[in-house]
Amino acid sequence: MENLKNKTIGSFVAEDFRTAAVFSKYRIDFCCKGNRTVNEVCEKQNIDADALLENVLQVAQSEKNGSIDFNSWPLDLLADYIEKTHHRYVEEKTSVLLPFLDKLCKVHGANHPELFKINELFIGCAGELSQHMKKEELILFPFVKRMVKTKESDGILHQPSFGTVSNPIAMMMHEHDNEGERFRAIAELTNNYTPPADACTTYRVTFAMLREFEEDLHKHIHLENNILFPKAVVLEKDFVEVE
Repeated sequence: MENLKNKTIGSFVAEDFRTAAVFSKYRIDFCCKGNRTVNEVCEKQNIDADALLENVLQVAQSEKNGSIDFNSWPLDLLADYIEKTHHRYVEEKTSVLLPFLDKLCKVHGANHPELFKINELFIGCAGELSQHMKKEELILFPFVKRMVKTKESDGILHQPSFGTVSNPIAMMMHEHDNEGERFRAIAELTNNYTPPADACTTYRVTFAMLREFEEDLHKHIHLENNILFPKAVVLEKDFVEVE
């Protein structure tokens, strides 16, 4: 048990994504800040580390029932999955949430002024994520896929214009941190997505969608920060000749 306390949160979730539910229950960030150890997190948030690990192990040791092992996937497949699943999700949901939030501000803003700040935060999120995903789709992911193909063919990896894969990864992780902070603020302003007593149907649906959006974003960032990115860095190091 003591050894597990020095294991990072992200590595637990990378091995078994079902443990993410446990960390979420304790309000522990497993995606943007997944590089922290159990000890670090528990000391900072005043959590009983033994109780947390007991819950994590219960989940990890239970039958998986078809749980997807993303950690075993080849990197090109994982990059495709992230783009086709999580990037598309962001695009689809932002187009619905933006007008919903605008409507809530107009109808309920007088009684619930926090809606204006929530709307402002989500508009920022939508804009930044759109640019962020394009950088991944046009620059980072194609290079990851090229590394996989080059490795399979025993070819030579030519150095990209950005130098090393660690450079765009550092930028992507910084942007992940920004969105993590933005959604922590949204969760606080919405009282963890709890609609007020006078909420109409649109109000309730919007808050439910925001909660789902944050959950999907956590999965999205986790797959990149804790699996795709570190493995891409390791893969790049396998190439002796870089031109």
